[in-house]
Amino acid sequence: MFWLLFSVFLVACLGAGMTGGLFPPGPWYRGLNKPWFTPPDWVFPVTWMVLYVCMAVAGARAALADNNGLAMAFWALQIAFNGMWTPVFFGLKNIRMGMLVVGFLWLTVFAGMLALWQVDWIAGALFIPYLIWVTIAASLNAGVWWLNPDVARNPPEVQT
Repeated sequence: MFWLLFSVFLVACLGAGMTGGLFPPGPWYRGLNKPWFTPPDWVFPVTWMVLYVCMAVAGARAALADNNGLAMAFWALQIAFNGMWTPVFFGLKNIRMGMLVVGFLWLTVFAGMLALWQVDWIAGALFIPYLIWVTIAASLNAGVWWLNPDVARNPPEVQT
């Protein structure tokens, strides 16, 4: 049963992750000023794959635990915000709205980590690296906003 649940949660994670392929950074992002601590491009897919596996294991473990309703609700909410950030930031090229989404993502990951910890401490612990990475992502989003105030105030028109 664990492996079936793990597969379902992994598919949900990969679905959120596919937004990266649908809305790649492109020339707009490459032209922005970025904070000094921006990782090289190859770090993002590697890190997200590891995190998605951790998130899927956490979700599957919690799904098998008793009294898991709150943990499962936060798991679902965080994956929704996870999948939303890329289309907002890279698709709409909206730095400020991206900051709002990543802020909600951070809150739901933090609350989810606490809720998961209550039903299965390993599941909660598996969200710690995710929270660290989302903290870095939020800092990067904030740094791009800070370093590109005109672009943040006036997002470019999105081509349809």
